[in-house]
Amino acid sequence: MRIPCPCCGLRAMAEFTYGGADVTRPAAALPLDPSAVPDADWNDFVYRRDNPAGPHRELWFHAAGCRRWFAVTRDTRTNAFLSEAVA
Repeated sequence: MRIPCPCCGLRAMAEFTYGGADVTRPAAALPLDPSAVPDADWNDFVYRRDNPAGPHRELWFHAAGCRRWFAVTRDTRTNAFLSEAVA
């Protein structure tokens, strides 16, 4: 699989580290009081992930290149990268 780095272009997957799903952190009271956010919201943020069949937003790190994090939308059925952007 070849991954489209927004800075370096198409590169081999071996140059990258997968960073996981691009999820939104609970932000109701952050950064002042994280304890004000319900435990269920933190549990969902830390442990629950969707396993979609189709377009999925995820983070990648170009470890052997420009050393930048970026977000992409990848189709999990075909491994086709649909979009890229610097994160």
